[in-house]
This record gives sequence, structure tokens and C-alpha cells, in this order.
Amino acid sequence: MSTAADASGPTIPTVMAAAAGRFGDRIAIEDAKTRLTYAELVDEARTFAAALVASGVEPGDRVGIWAGNSPRWVVSLLGLSQAGAVLVPVNTRFKGAEAADILSRSRVRVLVTVTDFLGADYPAMLAGTGAELPDLDTVVVASGPVPSGAQSWTGFLDRAGPTDRVAVERRCAELGPDDRSDILFTSGTTGTPKGVVMTHGRTLRVATDWVAMTGLGPDDRYLMVNPYFHMFGLKAGILACLVSGATMLPEPVFDVDRILERVDREQVTVLPGPPTLYQSILDHPRRDRYRLSSLRVAVTGAADIPVELVRRIHDELPFSTVVTGYGLTEAGTASATSPADDPETIATTVGRPRPGFELRIAGEGGDAPAGQSGEVLLRGGSVMVAYLDDPGATESTLSPDGWLRTGDVGMVDGAGYLRIVGRVKDMFIVGGFNAYPAEIENYLLRHPDITQAAVIGIPDERLGEVGMAFVVTRTGSGSASDVIGWCRNEMANYKVPRVVEFVDAIPVNATGKVMKDALRQRAADARHQVAT
Repeated sequence: MSTAADASGPTIPTVMAAAAGRFGDRIAIEDAKTRLTYAELVDEARTFAAALVASGVEPGDRVGIWAGNSPRWVVSLLGLSQAGAVLVPVNTRFKGAEAADILSRSRVRVLVTVTDFLGADYPAMLAGTGAELPDLDTVVVASGPVPSGAQSWTGFLDRAGPTDRVAVERRCAELGPDDRSDILFTSGTTGTPKGVVMTHGRTLRVATDWVAMTGLGPDDRYLMVNPYFHMFGLKAGILACLVSGATMLPEPVFDVDRILERVDREQVTVLPGPPTLYQSILDHPRRDRYRLSSLRVAVTGAADIPVELVRRIHDELPFSTVVTGYGLTEAGTASATSPADDPETIATTVGRPRPGFELRIAGEGGDAPAGQSGEVLLRGGSVMVAYLDDPGATESTLSPDGWLRTGDVGMVDGAGYLRIVGRVKDMFIVGGFNAYPAEIENYLLRHPDITQAAVIGIPDERLGEVGMAFVVTRTGSGSASDVIGWCRNEMANYKVPRVVEFVDAIPVNATGKVMKDALRQRAADARHQVAT
């Protein structure tokens, strides 16, 4: 933790203090049960921070949040930041084993979670794994019944005392922009999730740039469909609102009818999300019954968006600002289009580098010329510090002079626009969620009858892409529905392959690497029924 003498520059607590001063009486966050002004939000977060201090949390300790979007998620984030702790968010789609791995490796001390999200009881899921979590001292239940050994939300806040509040003030004063703020986990080709370490200064650069990109301001009402555990929902969502004074409207689950109702009832102005969100709105049979005229800002992103979809957003919805961007956990939003760009540019490119970012396309023997593809390299003030406890992965991804190897294949045209044309890591995107074949393959190999597995992404009309698994079994046969059903119990739903093909052998080249191109061609040559 920084000393008081060098704790200069932006931190999440200093931005909070500024928000309370500038927007104190404005509504910061609201849902059906909660309505807090910025002054009230900061005060409640301060109480949460003091409760962490009373619970023995020290600066630099990790606090996890495993819950859907809600006001208490925001309070927990802002509170742990004031206590000098580091956020570790957990994907709400994860099963118990996946979450336990994240909590164990990041040595989480306190976990804020729920027992009633989409029928899931997260503490029970953790207990069911039998995993040992020796660092986890306290489980705080923000919503739902409180199991034995856990702490209720109000009971936890009651721990805060006057001396704890004084300690929070001191920690806020000592915190600096180079202190760690969050560790978001992302998966790589090895199948092992990596913890992306960020600092307060780097994380806030993502938020402030997003505000500049969209013109987000105190009169905006931001409907937050993007999950808070994701970089977009956290940094371009919660923290962007904190910087700008916009009102946060958390939405825990994507449901197009509920979204349209909230836009109408609450006069939403900002509605970012994956392309499937806008497609669902456009295709809704009763869309004309809702008042959508308040909508101002649409922000989306994907490697390939149909031009017709962008045209329809422009022509049929009232957004005055429509942009696409390219972002990743390790860097934040690195490039984006502008509102002045035409639909084809918005759909087929991810725009130009954002201010403060440098972009290179690495070809053979040097940088690739305009129009030729190569790996996208980035350098900028919001690039990660390192991967958590993984110097080898850090060294192979981040150069000594700050260039980040993204693993994405792209090209830059003569006007400086970036187009993502492929994925070095074979990642595919399912309804806005990144899915990594190696991680899914590792889970498939836990199936008692599967000896080999290879996963690719295949096109899907509703979700954009879904997984297809080629598997070799001990018995030489199997039931695709049985494998898919098994997967639904073992991994997050977006990772579950929708198509399973049983093969005698997985094709490999002379070096033993799986020939994914051959599998893609095989999939393209066949027509598959996708499991819903």
C-alpha cells in the first residue's frame, strides 16, 4: 500500500469522494427494492469497509463477490476498495468447482454471495465440492436464506465500529493509483483461468475513457445488463457511472421483456450489451407497445456483427450514439468506432485505438503492413500489471516495454480501422460470453467415458456461436444428449457444447497438435441440430 506521501493520483475512494461532493443528492443506484443517492451510497460503502476492517481484512487482502447485478454488489465493491482490499469477482454461471478454484488461487478472505440467484445456492455449491478454502474466513449472504456458518448482510454491517471507521479513513488516504484494485480471471488456451492483476489507476483509465467515448453524464440512466463480474459491467459500468454521476439500474438477468419494460418505465438512456441484446429487441413482436424514445447510447462488440443489424439499430431504434469496441480483460477498451461512422464500418471493424493506446499488427519478421493480418499487440495505460502468480504466462504475454500480446488476429486498413479476423487462441463467443475450447476440453475429459476431446465454435443464429465437441469414448459409442446433460451439471451453461460428435480419433498433425481446421471443415460440411 502506498504511503501518505506518495498516494497521489486517482483511486476508487478518491473518485467516490468526488462523486459524493458533486452528485450527492442525485440518485446513484436503484432497483425495485433499493434507491440510494450518491451520498447514501458512499456512506453505506464506508460502513461495509469498516465491517471488513472489523473482520480482520488488511490492505491487499482479497474479497470475492459471487452474485448477480444488484445494489449490494456495488456497495461491496466500493466498500472493499475503501478498506484497501482487492476485488475478485466470480462468474455467476460458474459451478462450485470452478468458483472454488478461483477463490483458492486468489486466497479470498471474505466472500459476498447469494443463495437465491436463478435457483442457485452458491455457498451450498461450494460446500458440495469438498474443496478446502483455508483463507476464506467469512461468507456474507447479500440475498436469500443465510446458511449455518455464514453471515447475513445486516449482521455483517453491524460489525462496523467507530475505530474501524477511523481506520478506513486512514486507508483511503494511504491508497495510491499503483495499489492493486482488482483481479479478474480469464481463461487461456491452456484451459487454466488466469488472474489479471490491475491497479486503481489502470482500472479507472478504462472508466474515464468510456465516459469520454459515450458522453455519459449525470442525466443519464444506465440499464446494466452486462454482468458486474465482467470487465465491461464493472469498469465501463459501475465505475463509469461513479466518474460521471449517471444513475445505475442493475439488471441481474437478461430478459428482453423485462428490459423493454424498464426502458419504458424508467426512461433508460444508456443500454450497452452484446449484439444478441439488440437483435432480441428488434425482433420482439410487441416492441412498438413500449416507449423507447429515451434511448441515447448503444455500445456493443464482437468480431463480426451483421451489417444489417447495425442498420436496423440506426433505422428502427432511437439511439443517437451507436459504437462498437474491442476490449479485453487484460487491457480494457482498446479501440472503438465513433458515432459518425457508417453502419458497415461499425459492423465490420472495431474502430481506431482509443486515446492513450498504441496498436501494432505483428507479422512475420516485423509489423504487418496495412491490409495484412497478424497478431494484435497493444500498449497503453490500462494494460494489466501481470497475471496472478504466473510469471511465465506474464512474460510470454507482456513484453518488458509494455506491449501486450492479445492472442487475437487482426488487420488495420488504410484509414486506421482495426478488424478482428480470427482468434489465435480459438476462443469463440456465446451470446456475449467468451468460451475457450481448451477449458471446455479439460472438463469433458473428466467424463468417465471420454478419453479424448476437441472443441470448436460453430455458427448459431440465436447466440452467434456455440460449442461443438468431438469426443472419443472408451466404449466406442455414446449418447450426445447424455454428454450434454452431464456438461450442464459440470460447467457454466455458455461453455456447454450444443453439438457432440463421436469419432474414432481426433485428427492431429505430425507434431501431435489437434487439427482444428480439419474439424471446422468437417462441421461446415455437415448440418447439425443445435441443442438449446
